[in-house]
Order: sequence, then structure tokens, then C-alpha cells
Amino acid sequence: MPSKKKLRLAEAFCNKLLVKFWNPYDQGSTQGYVLDIGPRFFLLGLIDGNIMFNGFQCLLISDVRRLKVPDPFAALIVAALSKRKQSIDCKPDIDLDSLPGLLKSANRLFPLVTIHREKVRPDTCVIGKILDISKGDLLLLEIGPDAVWDEEPSKLRLSDITRVDFGSSYEEALHLVGGEPTPLKKRARKSL
Repeated sequence: MPSKKKLRLAEAFCNKLLVKFWNPYDQGSTQGYVLDIGPRFFLLGLIDGNIMFNGFQCLLISDVRRLKVPDPFAALIVAALSKRKQSIDCKPDIDLDSLPGLLKSANRLFPLVTIHREKVRPDTCVIGKILDISKGDLLLLEIGPDAVWDEEPSKLRLSDITRVDFGSSYEEALHLVGGEPTPLKKRARKSL
């Protein structure tokens, strides 16, 4: 039987209701639209503090705390988004059936992905291109906050991942300045 949280997220998804919730790793709340739900993760169309859409997040359902369906300030937020002509034109086709599927589909659809491992590395995240996923690990070629690509990929454990972000204005800015990584142009990439 689905958990109460999962049922509430499903209610928000089916009725296109704005949600607000907290998680154990962030000080503030998160707001957005539930766009899809998988066995462990759900896809959120994120609304930032400026009341604008700002990319997507895939979060663990188990990390959701104090879920509000609908968001108590939904009327203001929906009106502001409407006046700004902000909408999610189409939901990205993210595979939520498994974490490797989620990562592969996000990596295929977006130039950069942000990986959070908040249980083992609170207050930090890594951003880059996924090069490979195998045996419980992923290889990520990272781009730094200076938009410079690392020379060698980092190895991350899949079991440490708590959230995956993509499509935000920050990731877009990094990609605009940093471009495609040189190592990817030189090496034959495995097809994810």
C-alpha cells in the first residue's frame, strides 16, 4: 500500500496542485508542481524564491516533510506565474523507475545534472556530465563554479544520492560559459 506522502503527492499530480514541503537537508521550504512519481523519487517542476519556474528536481519521497497540498500561498504563486506567462510547456521524459534510469534520462535531455549526496556531503553538490553508470557507481565529469571542466571524472556511489537537479538557470549559465567538456570530445563516450 502506498504511503500517505505518496498518496498526497499523487493527489497534487492528478489535480495539478502546487505543493510546498520541507526536507531534512535544507533550512527553507521547496515549492513546485509534481510532474511524475516513481517508486522512490518524484519529479518536481521547481518554483524558486522569485516565484519563477527554475528547472526540475527529482527528490526521494521518503525525504519529504510537512507536505502541504495545496501550498497555502498557491493563489498568489499561480497568479504571479500567469501574469509572467510562466508555464511548464512539457514535462521532461525522466525515467523514475530506477535511479540509474533517472540519471541516464536527465543526462540525455539536459547538458548538465546536479547531484546531491546530502547524507554524506551536506551543503555541497556536484554538477557535470554523467559518463557511465555501473555496479552501484557513476562516473561524473564535473564542471566547477568557475565553469571550468575537471580533467578526470569523479566516482560517486549511487546509494549516496538524495536529489538530482537539472534545467535550472544556474546550470544553464555554467553550460553557456563552460561549453562541452574537452575530455568528452577526445574520448569515445559510452552510450547512456
